[in-house]
Amino acid sequence: MIIHRRASERGNMRLSWLDTRYTFSFNRYYDPAWMGFRTLRVINDDIIAPKGGFGTHPHRDMEILTWVLEGVLKHRDSTGSEGEIRPGEAQRMSAGTGILHSEFNGSDSRPVRLLQIWVEPAEEGMAPGYEQKYFPESERLNRLRLIASQDGREGSVTIGQDAAIYNAVLSPGAAVEHPLSSGRAAWVQVAKGAVTVNGLALEEGDGAALSEESAVRLLADRPSEVLVFDLN
Repeated sequence: MIIHRRASERGNMRLSWLDTRYTFSFNRYYDPAWMGFRTLRVINDDIIAPKGGFGTHPHRDMEILTWVLEGVLKHRDSTGSEGEIRPGEAQRMSAGTGILHSEFNGSDSRPVRLLQIWVEPAEEGMAPGYEQKYFPESERLNRLRLIASQDGREGSVTIGQDAAIYNAVLSPGAAVEHPLSSGRAAWVQVAKGAVTVNGLALEEGDGAALSEESAVRLLADRPSEVLVFDLN
């Protein structure tokens, strides 16, 4: 079974420095039909204007993954971590018992586009933590590269939940497949381009929930970038 989440139907908020689309209910956007999928709670597609950003604010008991699509995002948090996130880098922040952080675009001229992803943790009250790793495009080109997992396998960042997150950059006509174990489900998010997922055509910004499927089968209709979430 596949459920299509169209990009045009997502929630939207616009500020002077931020244009964001909400795949699932978030902040002031509420849709009881879209509260998340399995342990995947948030996918926010954010465009931050030059010199704009999120001031210092708190989180707790959530695994937060940031994936930058364009530009450079600056980060600072209460664990003492500070740095920049560029395309191809996965940043994982475990909010745990509580963390403060800020994110902003330091450029005078270029916007930043990113996906902010939240996964519910397997248990509450864990220690806050931070991790960041780079995954070259050569490792993601026309293949699904694991970027986040519970056990940190294959050099992925570690998240406190039985979930696996993959990224692929696909050339037109490229096909990749990810098998799903019994009882598992998947979410596919099209970050760029257009792909066909198990026979369903998806455009940029679209998502799809796959349940009771044996595999995720992707075919790129044009140059594309996708994320695949393997969820318990």
